[in-house]
Amino acid sequence: MAETLRPDDVPVRPAATVMLLRDTDTGIEVFMLRRTTSAVFASGMYVFPGGKVDPADGEGDEAFLVAAIRECYEEAGVLLVEEPDGRLIADGHPALVHREAVHDGTVNIHALCDEHGLRLATDRMAYVAHWITPKGEAPRRFDTRFFLAVAPSGQTSSHDDTETIASEWVRPVDALERQRAGDMGMMPPTIANLEFVAAFDNADAALAAGREIGTPPTILPKIRWGEGGAMRGVALPGETDYDSLD
Repeated sequence: MAETLRPDDVPVRPAATVMLLRDTDTGIEVFMLRRTTSAVFASGMYVFPGGKVDPADGEGDEAFLVAAIRECYEEAGVLLVEEPDGRLIADGHPALVHREAVHDGTVNIHALCDEHGLRLATDRMAYVAHWITPKGEAPRRFDTRFFLAVAPSGQTSSHDDTETIASEWVRPVDALERQRAGDMGMMPPTIANLEFVAAFDNADAALAAGREIGTPPTILPKIRWGEGGAMRGVALPGETDYDSLD
C-alpha cells in the first residue's frame, strides 16, 4: 500500500492555465471544461484549460506561458501560435493534427512550431493571477499561474474527452450564477478569475486590464477544518480567521 504523505510533505508542482475569451452579441464568453469524475485532483469540477509545467516546456517564467499554450492545445484543441506574418493559425492548418501526439509527449510543442515555421503566441497572453493549492486539500498541490488570451476566431474548440468530459463557452456572469446554484462545481481560483473577467464588456478590455496587473500577488488559501478532520471551508488572505489557520 502506498504511503500517505503528510500535508507538509506533498510537493508543490508548477502549473499554468489559460482563460480563452471571445466576444459575442450578448457579451464576453470564456471557454470552460469539466474534468472527469475519475480525476485525482478537482474531480468533476469546471476549470479552464491547464495543467502542470513539463521540463520540455522550458525554464523560468517562459515555461509557464509555454505550458499554458500546450495544455490549451491538448485540452481545448486550440493552438495559440502565429504564422510568420503574425496571423494566428486557423482550422485546417497541418500543425493542428498533432493534438494527441503533443498530449502523449511524442511531439514537443517547440519542435512542432519549428517544423511548421510557427511562433508561440506568448505575447498575446496576460498573466492575471497566481494561486497555490492549500495544504491538506488533495494528494496533489499546484503553484498555478493564470493567463488570459483571446481565442483565435478561426479555430474550433473541443474538450479532449479523456481528462475532460464536457466543454462550453459561457458568459462569466452565467457561470458564476450556476456555481452559486450548485450546477457548476468550481474551486476558489476559478470563481475569482471568473469574477475578474465578468467586469469587462469585451475580450480586448479584459486582456488590457490583465496586462496592467504586472506580477499578480500570490494567493495561498488555508483550509478550515471541522470536527473529526472534516474540511468545512477555505479561508482566503484578508479574511478574519486567515492568520490563525495553519
